Amino acid sequence: MLTSALHGFLLALGLILPLGAQNAFIFNLGARNAQFRRTLPAVVTAALCDTCLLALAVLGVSVLIFGIPVLKGFLLAGGILFLLYMGWTTWRSSAEEGKTRQTGAYPVRKQIAYTMSVSLLNPHAIMDTVGVIGTSSLNYAGAEKWMFACACILVSWLWFVALAWAGRMVGSLDRTGKLLRVLNRVSAVVIWFSAAMMLYLWL
Repeated sequence: MLTSALHGFLLALGLILPLGAQNAFIFNLGARNAQFRRTLPAVVTAALCDTCLLALAVLGVSVLIFGIPVLKGFLLAGGILFLLYMGWTTWRSSAEEGKTRQTGAYPVRKQIAYTMSVSLLNPHAIMDTVGVIGTSSLNYAGAEKWMFACACILVSWLWFVALAWAGRMVGSLDRTGKLLRVLNRVSAVVIWFSAAMMLYLWL
């Protein structure tokens, strides 16, 4: 069982490390808030969304869904459009938003809604979960399969906490808002690149 857990941990870590739309949003949110606890709604939401996707992948439900071409195309098209919109709104975020760090003025509902969207409508994250995690879990059965799944889930929770904390540390060094503006632009480019890659692979 330790082998399956180690496999799941390393596999999930390798998949979650690249800077994608979900990671960019959590990091950027951490940079905007002066207090770490104000990012917890987004952190918990992202981890819970990943937990659900991972559970569905291990159970094989998501593989069946993506086996329906029309549904797969609908999900990918919606995800790509959403990523384009997210990139646009992130690019337009001004350095003035960096000044809200003193109050942490980023509504909890908006945090949760954005995080759910960037997690569940992100085709890149879904394809990683279904195509890699779900397929790899087929090598295990019973307790070993669930040890594999739990290790993957643990990585998500630890990663999003660490990412938001790192964003807060970087944001605390930004007194003028210029650094946040750069982070917004980089995040937007990453999100658009993710959308372009998904469109390229789809077509």
